[in-house]
Amino acid sequence: MHIIENALRDRGSKYAVSGGAVGSAEEAKAFLKTLCRKKKFAKATHNSWAVILPDGTQLKNDDGESGAGLVILRMLERERLIGEIVVVTRWFGGTKLGGDRFRRVQDAVRLWIDR
Repeated sequence: MHIIENALRDRGSKYAVSGGAVGSAEEAKAFLKTLCRKKKFAKATHNSWAVILPDGTQLKNDDGESGAGLVILRMLERERLIGEIVVVTRWFGGTKLGGDRFRRVQDAVRLWIDR
C-alpha cells in the first residue's frame, strides 16, 4: 500500500490518493479495510475507488461522491492499469466544489499514475 497524503487542496477540501496491487474483489475489500484502519481515512468524507481486476472485472465505488468511482475507472482504463486499486480520499472543507470535484479526482489519480 502506498499513500500520497496531502495530495491536493481546493477551497478547504483536502485530498489524498492511495493504491496497491489487488487480484480479486476480496483483496480490494481487504485493501479498503486496511486503509480505513487508519483513523484519518476512516473519518474521511469520501473514499472513492476503482480497480480493473486481472480477469477484466471492473469494480468501483463512489462512497457518496457521486460519479467519482467512474472517473477513476475511466482513467485506469485509459492507462491500462490492471490489478491496481486506486482510492481518492476527500475530507470536505465546507465549500461545495460542483463540477470541479471531478477535476480534483482526476488530478489525484494523475498524481498516482505519475508517482
